[in-house]
Amino acid sequence: MNFGALEPECAAYERAVFAVIPVPYDLTSTYQSGSRLGPTAILAASANMELYDEELGKETFREGIFTASPVEVDARGPDRMTSAVRQMVSDVLVDRKIPVLLGGEHSVTLGAVQAVKEAYPALQVLQLDAHADLRDSYQGTPYSHACIARRIAEICPLVQAGIRSMSEEEAVFLKGGGVKSFSADFILDNPDWATKICAHLEGDVYITIDLDVLDPAFMPATGTPEPGGISWREVIKLIRAVSRKCRVRGFDVVELSPLPGQVASDFLAAKLIYRIMGYLTEPQ
Repeated sequence: MNFGALEPECAAYERAVFAVIPVPYDLTSTYQSGSRLGPTAILAASANMELYDEELGKETFREGIFTASPVEVDARGPDRMTSAVRQMVSDVLVDRKIPVLLGGEHSVTLGAVQAVKEAYPALQVLQLDAHADLRDSYQGTPYSHACIARRIAEICPLVQAGIRSMSEEEAVFLKGGGVKSFSADFILDNPDWATKICAHLEGDVYITIDLDVLDPAFMPATGTPEPGGISWREVIKLIRAVSRKCRVRGFDVVELSPLPGQVASDFLAAKLIYRIMGYLTEPQ
């Protein structure tokens, strides 16, 4: 099974622009687990997409999309998974591919950011998320999905968008000014919100998308849904704007927790990934 159910010539590693890396891991998940099933659900949904992109007017898959074997789960802890993801992402970067992670819980992002930061030292990260994820530690580990943004902010500049849930600890941390964070209300209430967010990004960027940034009306299949989120159109608008201004060196889509018999969320995730691939292969 590969992303898009592509014929071998379009899925071969040697000619691929993108390397899709499934990471079926959710050891630190809270509330509802199940995101370990996300990568398989996304790949299955992608096999049912139209591969002609109606917005961009092209068949993005012809750029080449390789799908790797899933990262082997290490039950010894999320720090071990971080190392495993970092190594795989580093390998595809050496071969000048754009890494595309399929989560899995949000903790898997750290290894990818570490690898991309090593390749592109001036890296910035854009996080689309309902939750701030800025706890220093949670449930005994600093590598929890609830700490991912804190760990990222320790190694490179971080811009958040869509936030609408945080602890007091996270609110205090944000007041320190180290992270630029835009709430969902900011996006919904300001007509030029995308321009204002993009003003804080330049050069090399990694995008991490927790699907709960979307309102549960659009994306019910997440482990920690939050009301008051943004829509498909708003997510697409922001990513389109960022991809046209910056050099996106990799991205991930995480926290899909599939609902049995309800494939709309799986399909949204797959189409979102394919649309982003389309943006990244547009002529600059």
